[in-house]
Amino acid sequence: MKIKLMKFVAILGLVAANTVALAQDIQERTIKIGHLNNTDHPTSMGVKKFAELVTSKSGGKIKVNEFANSQLGNELQQQSALMGGVQEMLVASTTSLAGIVKEFGLLDFPFLFSNARQADAMVDGPLGKMLNSRLNDKGIVVLGFFDLGFRNVTNSKRPITKGEDLEGLKLRVIPNPVFIETFKTFKANPVPMPFAELYGALENKAVDGQENPYAVILSSKFFEVNKYVSETNHVYATNPIQISKRFWEKLSTTEQKLIQDAATEAQNYQRIVSREVSSKAVSELKAKGMLFNEISPSEQARMRSAVAPVHEKLAASYDPTVVKLFTSELARVSKN
Repeated sequence: MKIKLMKFVAILGLVAANTVALAQDIQERTIKIGHLNNTDHPTSMGVKKFAELVTSKSGGKIKVNEFANSQLGNELQQQSALMGGVQEMLVASTTSLAGIVKEFGLLDFPFLFSNARQADAMVDGPLGKMLNSRLNDKGIVVLGFFDLGFRNVTNSKRPITKGEDLEGLKLRVIPNPVFIETFKTFKANPVPMPFAELYGALENKAVDGQENPYAVILSSKFFEVNKYVSETNHVYATNPIQISKRFWEKLSTTEQKLIQDAATEAQNYQRIVSREVSSKAVSELKAKGMLFNEISPSEQARMRSAVAPVHEKLAASYDPTVVKLFTSELARVSKN
């Protein structure tokens, strides 16, 4: 009995020692995390969940401060700050990462996916991991991917029911070669522009329209400045959860694990919330006065065929190793 009691006391001592060691391994820190969307958008909901989880897992030692609505600058400015170690974290679209690792443009190829499961499988799988590893060399670590959803076109001129309806429209696009080439294919006039400048450009008629997921269209109040929303579903967009490599390497192993665990949990939560919001957004946009139209499957197929040369042209400029993996992964996820 005495021996058992001694063993029990010894075990308690080890547990206490480990707890103290772990607590000492977590320092008081404050993390600035920026993103481009308003505070009622699913990206913000995911960031808030992440902040809550980090605070809980760190025993209140690590605090996460959210800076929504491009408060810390546009996406390119924030990524530059991230690489320089000035900003700790950022949630922004894969589209802007193509300027850092151009093969991220593969994820923006039009008409790749039929549903959210396929997009998740692509970024969570070997291709996502390969692209993320190339970002590490540029000073960015990716902890996961939030959901944005299918991108759709809005404009102030007319409904889009076929590719030809895009002709002549001035459409804001992300400064990204894939988007520019895609809309040039349909004889639109793509205008590269930071997201933070978009509402004003629509309001002032500097551009006729833009393309974004429904939740962004609703949250950003684009219904106030565009009349038509068309379900083009041309790209499925995701938002990588990015952390500065300079900051990441200052963290202890314990801190890195808790932040990664919090990011994974927040990602899984955010994807559910984002898809729920997206499914309700169309009816809300209609209620706000937007005119909504779908595109028939046959027209979708025509548009997909029209942009095939864009795939071929841009893929030829990418690392063949990445393109080969992309092709095999696309075949795999397309079964989902």
